[in-house]
Amino acid sequence: METRVTVNRTDAVTYKHPCYEIDNFNYKFTKTPSAVCVMLYGFLTLLSVATVCGNLLVIISVLYFKQLHTPTNFLILSLAVTDLLVGIIVFPLTMAFSFSLCMYHEDLFCKIKDIIGIYLCTCSILHLCCISVDRYYAVCHPLTYESKISRNVVVIMIFVSWGASALIGIGITQKSKQQCQETCFINVLMANTLGPVLSFYLPLVIMLCIYLKIFLVAQRQARSIQARMKRGATVSKMERKATKTLAIVLGVFIFCCTPFFLYFTVLPFTNTLILVPVIETLNWLALTNSTLNPFIYAFFYSWFRSAFRIIMSEKPLHGDFTNTKLH
Repeated sequence: METRVTVNRTDAVTYKHPCYEIDNFNYKFTKTPSAVCVMLYGFLTLLSVATVCGNLLVIISVLYFKQLHTPTNFLILSLAVTDLLVGIIVFPLTMAFSFSLCMYHEDLFCKIKDIIGIYLCTCSILHLCCISVDRYYAVCHPLTYESKISRNVVVIMIFVSWGASALIGIGITQKSKQQCQETCFINVLMANTLGPVLSFYLPLVIMLCIYLKIFLVAQRQARSIQARMKRGATVSKMERKATKTLAIVLGVFIFCCTPFFLYFTVLPFTNTLILVPVIETLNWLALTNSTLNPFIYAFFYSWFRSAFRIIMSEKPLHGDFTNTKLH
């Protein structure tokens, strides 16, 4: 996840990056990396590997097991493809061309990293929004769910997520490239206000409203079951499970992405200096959401866990398990 900050580069606070050095006014990767640098990039490499492996397991599971061929899981499949590309492309590019380096060398690779980063991370967020819509109909309108969320509707959702993300990513990046003698109002509005609104704040508000509605409906259904079954313990367990699920889904997303977008939205309108370590930390925190998505949207369900165990045991290499009943 990267965005251009529409403020002068000289406003940035100079600091010594553990992996870069300044030589004759050139900011480049150090020839003798410190222990901190090695540990930092080692951790980020493991994070990238975890992102790729987790999302790859989800993709293989949905494609291989026929039981998982449902509209909901196809949305999760598309989300996993998005997050997989984040792990394969965005993570390495961000490691090789960090904000520190690109702040001094705005070359082609930095621009490519910006476009791909904004595109894929926005696409991931829009997929989460589509999944929340799917869950809304599944919980709040179960009788009409199959007619409302058909495979054709899911395909449209997926195409809209990928297409809208491309428009947002390219639009923000192209607008932020415009050069001005002074800070341009339209530049700031597009790159640091309108962009985050379309790619983050609007989907976030939609998800908050939808999940709140789901939670209220789930509580009402639980009370209805309690009135008929007279089992307070069972209802209490259902309410706790619904609360926990929504807290994990929404809480992790907000925790990972909100600090990054808030910082970049507010920064151009203040006199605060650019704190490069803060920017890079928030950037990686936002990217970590792609690492956690498989655990939230797949590992949480028992049938995905069963699928993962079968795949990791290499059983599909020795027989046909496509019709296996997953529990």
